[in-house]
Amino acid sequence: MLQNIKHTALITAVTSACLLAACTQEQQNKISRDIQNWTGTNGVMEVYAGDKVVRRFLKVDKVSTALGTDDKQPRAYRFGYGVLDENLNMQVDPGEKKVYFEVSDYSNTVFFESPR
Repeated sequence: MLQNIKHTALITAVTSACLLAACTQEQQNKISRDIQNWTGTNGVMEVYAGDKVVRRFLKVDKVSTALGTDDKQPRAYRFGYGVLDENLNMQVDPGEKKVYFEVSDYSNTVFFESPR
């Protein structure tokens, strides 16, 4: 019985590896994004004016590209939900709430996983 389980696991692993190798890089990236969207991240979105951070959102689980309602074409902004770090101290303080935000493709932003 244990031999059958090992054999099945080996076949499953080899099949999965072959299927993943057959995917294009874009398909592999999409699979990765889908997994990350499902599991979530502890992201930080910073918005800059020149070299100064002017807005920071903490505990961002994902940033999505807006699509048009009728034409389904990508719009020139991203959106998400996160806690507005009003005092820019990289931590959620009492009174700081989760908010919806949008950032233009033309704004200076950085999205990264929180180091904490």
